Amino acid sequence: MHRDSALKLFTLLVIAGLCSERGASIAVAEPEIPETVETSGVRFLTPDTLARIDTGLKWLSVRQNEDGAFGVRRGYGRNVAVVSLAGMAWLSSGSSPGRGPYGVNVQRATDFVLDSCRSSGYINVPEGQSHGPMYGHGFATLYLAEVYGMTARKDIREKLEKAVRLIISCQNKEGGWRYENEPNEADVSVTVCQIMALRAARNCGLFIPKDVVDRCIEFVKQCQNDDGGFRYQLVRRSRSEFARSSAGLVALYSAGVYDGPEIGRALAYLERHRPSGMIDPHYYYGHYYAVQAQYQAGGNHWNRWFPRIRDQLLNDQQKDGSWSDLTFSNEYATAMSCIILQIPNNHLPIFKR
Repeated sequence: MHRDSALKLFTLLVIAGLCSERGASIAVAEPEIPETVETSGVRFLTPDTLARIDTGLKWLSVRQNEDGAFGVRRGYGRNVAVVSLAGMAWLSSGSSPGRGPYGVNVQRATDFVLDSCRSSGYINVPEGQSHGPMYGHGFATLYLAEVYGMTARKDIREKLEKAVRLIISCQNKEGGWRYENEPNEADVSVTVCQIMALRAARNCGLFIPKDVVDRCIEFVKQCQNDDGGFRYQLVRRSRSEFARSSAGLVALYSAGVYDGPEIGRALAYLERHRPSGMIDPHYYYGHYYAVQAQYQAGGNHWNRWFPRIRDQLLNDQQKDGSWSDLTFSNEYATAMSCIILQIPNNHLPIFKR
């Protein structure tokens, strides 16, 4: 040890000993932890925000049936996507199957999704209303990957593997996916559901062929318009829209593309075209992806975006704790809102940076 350093250390020890003998104490300052995207929840999730989130989660828990679904026999209440999103909302709060305030609800959701798996790997409830069965399959596969390892059910690995194989087999020649479980057409909206599910499955140890991911990246990049947003399909030279552009950006992030001109242009598009209220019929869907995109981007993108959508959602929350959606269901809107608001919790692997 250098002589000057040794002398300084000796002096400090002497002072500490003297203070101890005289009954004094040396105040040790707590180290300051720089705020990052991951630690921003301390500031963004205020006590009022947390309380409001919990009222939403409680509303969902009361609405859930014993079999894990919501509402009546037919309708979006028995859609595997809605059940999976509700399960992810409860998981985002820290609950897991059988554990935590919403452990029973997570267990019911998990059982419902697993019981909806067909021998082919397809996750679908025929009597449940659906905008497109592959939406449900994608969200359900994502949910199983997130809950994998948390449940004692022995069939989850086998069913998750089959669900993943089905997604791979349904990728079309362009590199994307469409409404049905067949490789015919493709659109950005369904594609993001499948690539997120594949990313989540890979995160928990399942093998995903590289060419599947590469072809998906190429398809999504080709769907980007000159303004930075994304069109719906390659065959339709449609204009960019907020929801599908948020989805396109998250599809690239999920496929492992974190920088490059496509990312910068997409982020700039979202900043220019953020909606101010629930006038977009795909409001919740769009913001579910937009908040993920901003979280991955970090920095000012995240710091500006999350407080805006947080305050917007809290302003739109109903007195009973739910959120309203006339297109699908209030359960869907409430699950989506609770997931968006809990992104700063950083609990689920698929949402981590």
